[in-house]
Amino acid sequence: MTVHDQPVALVTGGSRGIGLGIARALAARGMALVVNGRRDEAEVQAALRSLSPAPTLYCQADVSDLEDHRRMLQAIRERFGRLDVLVNNAGVAPEVRADLLDATPESFDRLVRINLRGPYFLTQAVARWMVEQKQQSPDRRPVIINVSSVSATVVSVNRGDYCISKAGVAMATKLWAARLGEHGIPVYEVRPGVIHTDMTSGVTEKYDKLLAEGLTV
Repeated sequence: MTVHDQPVALVTGGSRGIGLGIARALAARGMALVVNGRRDEAEVQAALRSLSPAPTLYCQADVSDLEDHRRMLQAIRERFGRLDVLVNNAGVAPEVRADLLDATPESFDRLVRINLRGPYFLTQAVARWMVEQKQQSPDRRPVIINVSSVSATVVSVNRGDYCISKAGVAMATKLWAARLGEHGIPVYEVRPGVIHTDMTSGVTEKYDKLLAEGLTV
């Protein structure tokens, strides 16, 4: 197996929005990129081209599917032979915002499955590989980054399922940081606020109005 010269970063949900912005920043830092998304590769060609000249691999996979995790990491092993950075960015919002008194278990299960369970077990699989890499090459400096949300601590009674899923990511970050510290693998969390992406397009007008009226936090 050939080991790539450049450090390699995997960004889940990396074909658009915050994830694509992260991928572009990492490419600018000289990293090879593994971009994960749900769409067919033909649909994300413009995004992939924007990462040029960084070596790029696109992995179509469902982050909530553990078998997809296995296939994705196998593809990375075969293409690059290493993985230095994991950015757990992929996530979803509720399909319907519902008051806590009206929320459905189906929505709750969907958000926890995609936003929390998926990245938790992807981190597990990647962490095992990173520990192996550190044992073989102690100078390696792998890192894991979880992109959660201000909703990890900010209450929204119309999105309880989303808030709980992101609070879980915040705790998972602490857990993995404590577990992997002895191996020299730091784990960080980033909590974005309202960012203009596909996910927030439905509430853009609402937040634009709030900001225009002076809301800044």
